[in-house]
Amino acid sequence: MKTLNNYRRRQVNTVTARYVVTDRLHHERCVCVAADQLTATVSNWLAQLGAHSSLVEDLTRTVRQGDWAAAHAIADALSIDVTVAA
Repeated sequence: MKTLNNYRRRQVNTVTARYVVTDRLHHERCVCVAADQLTATVSNWLAQLGAHSSLVEDLTRTVRQGDWAAAHAIADALSIDVTVAA
């Protein structure tokens, strides 16, 4: 069962998953993106503030792995929210 759950998680994260990303610093700006757009989106928001962070890559990695505890902790440090789109 564990192998099947890991397969499903990997399949969802790499094939069909879309994520709602909310920027808490810009009046709750919100977008829906695929996993491969997550890094670019958050990096662009940081660049608008004159900032850069390696945490963005860590965020994308943890989201793809389904490690939501770590993803939410990183997102909090970046002042964003990330959830799986319904």
